[in-house]
Amino acid sequence: MRPYLAILSARFRMMLQYRAAAAAGFVCQLFWGLIRMMIFRAFYENADATAPMTEQQVTTYVWLGQAFLMLIPFRSDRELVEMIRTGNVAYEMLRPVDLYTFWYARAVAGRVAMTALRAAPMLVVATLIGWLHWPGAAELAAFAAAITGAVLLGAAIWVLMTITMFWTIAGEGISNLAAGAMFLLSGMIVPLPLFPDWMQPVLNILPFRGVCDVPHRIFAGNIPPSALPGVLIHQLAWAAGLVLFGRWLLARGTRRLVVQGG
Repeated sequence: MRPYLAILSARFRMMLQYRAAAAAGFVCQLFWGLIRMMIFRAFYENADATAPMTEQQVTTYVWLGQAFLMLIPFRSDRELVEMIRTGNVAYEMLRPVDLYTFWYARAVAGRVAMTALRAAPMLVVATLIGWLHWPGAAELAAFAAAITGAVLLGAAIWVLMTITMFWTIAGEGISNLAAGAMFLLSGMIVPLPLFPDWMQPVLNILPFRGVCDVPHRIFAGNIPPSALPGVLIHQLAWAAGLVLFGRWLLARGTRRLVVQGG
């Protein structure tokens, strides 16, 4: 366990050094958050039917999405992709550790560190301006548990995306496809309750809602804290399944990997 805690700590501290990139990302996310909020305001001002979420809930949802954007696994690990492309992944395979667990710890640290740099200022700004409405203690505790599940689930998806590089020449295709699917199906573009009714059963089964939609709806008050056990079962079941599938896929990839050079 010590090597994995070490990579978790080291990767977290390393990613915290990218403060300039985090500041630029904060400005960009603030800009897009304003655009999204204006779009939804126009939607609610002209809607004829009653929406499944109130405008206040959607506004809170939007700014939570901007604050926790980096938890969404919308691209592969660039460093690992380059290692696989160049053959330097052979050094990773020589480490006296379980390779999947090592990469999983790296994924968790990277996602949490990049989120920590951007989430705090975004939440402060959104709260001071009045865009973000904070819930009670029970909702906050349920949100904390759900966002932890989102980190574990997102890391499993992130590692799986990186492992697919063993079968591709370049990682751009997987990243582009994954980005579109993750942003649409996780609720980052449109909250999932606003999708048509016939899509809801499919959206509820897929794992992507556990990365973004469900934690944010708990915070916004659209999902009660009493629903937390079902939320965690959905997140952890998918995370466990994706971890097992990722381990199997990594074992197949490493068995067939040929590193050339001299």
